[in-house]
Amino acid sequence: MPYVNVPNDLSKIKTKMAFNLTRRQLVCFGSAGAVGGIPAYLLTRGTLGNTGGAMFLMLGIMLPAFLLAMYEKDGLPFEKVVRNIIRAKFLRPGIRAYRTENIYAPFAGPGAGKEDVIEKHKEEKRSRRQG
Repeated sequence: MPYVNVPNDLSKIKTKMAFNLTRRQLVCFGSAGAVGGIPAYLLTRGTLGNTGGAMFLMLGIMLPAFLLAMYEKDGLPFEKVVRNIIRAKFLRPGIRAYRTENIYAPFAGPGAGKEDVIEKHKEEKRSRRQG
């Protein structure tokens, strides 16, 4: 008896509307064609030529909408991925150095810092070798 595998996580399955496209894809493709690409082609084909410039202009206008409709990373659409990249790279602070503040430094006096202790130790080693 044949059986069909049904995925456990049904949240990743998207409902298809028409032509096996999601609602988001239909809106992006429709707006790209109706608002940008087709009018640009019809208005510029006389001056730029049918197959040359007008077609490439139409493609250039419609490609961003195609990217918005089709690109998806980790379940996030293109604009959310770009927003997260901009937040991480430009709006949030970069790598922050871990620095501590020695609150006992004023009580220890001069020469009690880490660098001073290391320098004293090196000088003691030199004096032992020479003397």
